[in-house]
Parts: sequence; C-alpha cells; structure tokens
Amino acid sequence: MTLNKSFDDYWSYPRRRELSRFNREELKAAGFSEDVLPTREEERKWNIGNFASIWMGAVHNIPNYIAIGGLFALGLSVGQVFAAIMVASLIIAAMLVLNGHAGSKYGLPFAMLLRLSFGTKGAMIPGVLRGVIAAIMWFGFQTYAGSQALSILIGKLWPSYLTMGGDWSLLGLSLPALLSFLIFWLLNVALIYGGMGFLGKFSNILSPLVYIVFGGMAIWAINLAGGIGPILAYTGSGVAGNKMIIFIAAVTAVIAAWATLFVNVSDFTRMAKSTKDQAIGQTIGIVVAFLLFAVASISIIVGSEIAFGTPIWNVLDVVARFDSTFAIGISVLTLCLTTLSVNVTGNIVPAGYQLASLFPKKITFKSGALIAAFIGILVMPWKLMENATSIFTFLNIVGGILAPVTGIMLAQYFIISKTNIDLNELYAPKGKYNYKNGFNIIAIITMIIAGILCLGGNFLPLLKPLYDMSWFVGIISAFIIYTLIEWQNSKGTLLEKKPKLHEENS
Repeated sequence: MTLNKSFDDYWSYPRRRELSRFNREELKAAGFSEDVLPTREEERKWNIGNFASIWMGAVHNIPNYIAIGGLFALGLSVGQVFAAIMVASLIIAAMLVLNGHAGSKYGLPFAMLLRLSFGTKGAMIPGVLRGVIAAIMWFGFQTYAGSQALSILIGKLWPSYLTMGGDWSLLGLSLPALLSFLIFWLLNVALIYGGMGFLGKFSNILSPLVYIVFGGMAIWAINLAGGIGPILAYTGSGVAGNKMIIFIAAVTAVIAAWATLFVNVSDFTRMAKSTKDQAIGQTIGIVVAFLLFAVASISIIVGSEIAFGTPIWNVLDVVARFDSTFAIGISVLTLCLTTLSVNVTGNIVPAGYQLASLFPKKITFKSGALIAAFIGILVMPWKLMENATSIFTFLNIVGGILAPVTGIMLAQYFIISKTNIDLNELYAPKGKYNYKNGFNIIAIITMIIAGILCLGGNFLPLLKPLYDMSWFVGIISAFIIYTLIEWQNSKGTLLEKKPKLHEENS
C-alpha cells in the first residue's frame, strides 16, 4: 500500500483483501445466518446523505428535551447549556464514527465485533448489558414518557379523565397515569406482534414532523417571551459548587443518552459504502441536528419559563399549555409515534433478540420481547421523572454500564489490533478470538473495575464526583486500564499470553 492512496482507498484496500479470503458459504453451512456475516460489498449502499439524516429524528425526543430542562434546573445559563450541547455533539459524532469504523471497514455486526474484545463466549456479557439491561431500562423510560404525552391528549379530549380515581395511587402512579402507561405499553407490545408494518409506513414522515412540531413550539415560545432577546439575556439561578465539574456533568448527561448507540453503531455503519461516507455523514448529521436541537430546546424551555414565570423542565408541560386542541393533538401524536418508533426498534427489538439468543430452545423473539416489556414495568420508570434532576440518575447508570464496554472496544480495535481483524478467525469457535475457553479475562476484569469507578459513587460518597460524570470516567478508565494490561500481557508479565492481534494481517 503506497502513501499516496486516497482516504477511501486506504481504508477499503484491507477490507477487500480480508473479504476476498473470507469463507462465507462454509460458515453458512455451519449454521451462521446471513444476518451475522459481514455485509457483502454490493449491499453496502449507505452514502454521506444516508448517514447525515439517520440520526436527525433520534436527537429530538422527549428524554433529550427533559435532560436539557434538567440542565437549567441545575442553574446553568443559556450560554452554558448551549456550549454543553455542542461539546457533547462533537464527542457523540466522534464516538459514532470511531466505534463504527470496524463496521464500515469489515461489514461486521455488533454481536460479532464484540468477539474481538471479549471472546466468543464473553461477548454475551456486554451483549446482555446493551441488548437486555440497558434496552429494558430505556424501554421503560420511553414508555412512561410516551404515556405522559398520551395523558395530555386524552385530558384535552376528556377533561374528567385526569381526575379519575381521586387520590388513589399505585406505586406512585395515579389512576389516569397508570391507565395511560398501560395503554402506551400495550401499543408498544402490539407493534411487536404484528404492527411493525404499520409503523414502517410512517417512518419516512416522522423526521419532518418532528422538526415541524418542535420548530413550531420554538417559534411559539419565542413569541411568548417577547422575542429572542429576552431568551438570550436569561440567566439561571446560578451553579452551586464547582462550575467546571457541573459543566462536565451536563455534557455527560447529553452524551449518556447515546451510550447504547455507541456500543452497537456498527450495526448501521456495516451498510456504508466506505468509512469516508459514514465518518463525514455522521459528523455532519449529528452536529447539525444538535445545533437545531440546542436552538429549539433552549427557546422552548427558557421562553416558556419567561412567559409563565415558573420553571418548566418537562417539554410535555409546555405542550399541555397550548391553547389549540389541534396543536396539542398534532404535537402529542408526533411525540407518541416518534417514541414508539425509537422504543420498538432501538430497545424492545434488541432485547427480544438478545433473550432469544441466550435461550434459543425456550424463548422466541416475540416471547423474549414480551418478557422484556414486562420487566420494563418492574423498573418503575416513572420514578425517573419525579423531578428535574432525577433523569440524571438514569443517564448516569446507563452511561456507567455501557461506557466501559465502548472504551474496551476502542482500545482493542485501534490500539491492540491496529484496525486489523482476521474474519475467518473471528467466526471460528476455537480461533484466535476464543482467548481462554471463550472469554477474554482482561476485558471482563477491566469492565468490572471501570464499572465500579463509574457507579460506585451511588453507594460510596468518596466516588460521588466520578458518578456525576460516569460516562467519561467509564470510557477513559476502561481504555487506559485495558491498554496497559494488554501491553503488560504481551510481554508475558501478567495473565496467560494470548494472540498478538496487531500482527494477524501482516
């Protein structure tokens, strides 16, 4: 390979060489489905435009707006919140591009890429963390957020609905809130059992609808506030404590909402024509989407507070204040459809498939999805929206669970393997990536140590500062710890020596 090759040639050359000696038909005969094999060259059709638009709708959702409301509740100013959002957007774009590199280079799905770092059997551990635990937590949270939107709509059409049951409550839920939650939960389950086609028909119009709704809400809030001037001049109540620590915690909150996608982004980038397409496309798409999101979210939250004289951290409370029933209906329906789409495809489907893969003889995809949906109720997601800052607890937990996995994946792929993967060995049951009895002990130890550093602050006051920025702590500590142990291991000074992965394609 010469140094004057183009960016695209540099990355596509080893991909073509590796794929040319990959025995696809033999693996299919051995029981591997086409879904888990590297994507064929002719099937990689996603260009810059596809990647620039794929994440647009994912940025504008109820939890993200609630998180921004929580930042203002912490006392941050408009400038600080805007800076936190944009700094987070650059990091989010970088993580998606970097951890998506193996997908665009080799066409590998997330489930198989995990073998590189964790081993053929050990890959199930992070797979469960992302595909079951984090997915179920997000499913419950998104379901409750969607049910709140549904309550607003029903309440406008049937006002007495909101007072049904009086003071009766179950586990902190009033009767109307419980009914709305169960209805929206059933809608999610119904889509799994036959309604995905219906949802698919609306997927192409959801993104523009989201921008119309939130754009309209931003204009409405700006008008109520008396123009953009009062919003820009708005100052928060002030930050109590170390301003830099709180700013980093704010950036962490925005990033942590994407922790699940960082881990399995290769499921999307495996469809890329080239690494250049996914790198440029995702960077443009994320930064532009978050720029629009920053303007809209700040305008809606601050404009509403100025107009009504009281802090409004939940975007659904803004919708409830609309004078027009039609505007409320369109807004709520858009929010519900978007939540359903993201919740089913991004949370309940991965959970269903993961449970089915763990117990293939007893659980099917649909039964696995139903089990995950029931567990989503048991996590009591409404507790995560009790106040303006409680969502940070949820985001810190999810970030703390998955950030170490991302750090390990990046360290193994870029530092240890130097972006070289032997595909035939990756799919072999007893190949290089089987490590010791199918488990890479170094990765598992690293994940445990980094996880304790991330989440220990929830139990140990001494680690509380680390807990407030759990995603950063998790990914950085895991990256460093894993790399150092691997380097020591390669010298034979620590654990049982394993393959030098960076030499495998030389």
